[in-house]
Amino acid sequence: MCQMSVLVLEGTNEELVMESVTRLEVKDNGVEVSTFFEEPKFVPDVHVQEIDFLGGKVFLERTLKA
Repeated sequence: MCQMSVLVLEGTNEELVMESVTRLEVKDNGVEVSTFFEEPKFVPDVHVQEIDFLGGKVFLERTLKA
């Protein structure tokens, strides 16, 4: 089984959202991530920017608001 770390990219900074993520769902206005033992966490105003399967990381990027 593959568990990922989810991070939000802001410029050159990476902010850890959650580790050992087993599920990621893209919603209209953000992304919801969950693990086996924690409540799901919703991250608003982001989109998936990159997935590094070898590194076990999902990078989210803030969505620009109009």
